[in-house]
Amino acid sequence: MSGQVFRKAWIAGVLKHFPGEPKAGYISPWEEMPAWEQEAAATVYEQVRGLLDVSSGSATKLNREQKGRFVSLCWIAQIYKHFGDPKPSYVADWADQPEWQRETNSDIFEAIESL
Repeated sequence: MSGQVFRKAWIAGVLKHFPGEPKAGYISPWEEMPAWEQEAAATVYEQVRGLLDVSSGSATKLNREQKGRFVSLCWIAQIYKHFGDPKPSYVADWADQPEWQRETNSDIFEAIESL
């Protein structure tokens, strides 16, 4: 279920922020995602929840960019876990990510913190 929350927030963010028509894989439903991606989504969800828990909720005070950066770093770690030599675009630093992706990552954190 936690990974599905992440995925729903991702899809909502892509539909809101992506310029033009997103790739089908960006908005494919949970059931069509590869197992590694489902695992990664669940893990990042748990990492955000963990940050909120260990900070006694104070992580809600992070600004929007900080929230998105956290999601981004957690996701990049999952990419490295599942792919030995990923494409550079899969592990791009925050400043090198397109705006739609940064905004979507921030949306994901805010969706998780709202639960």
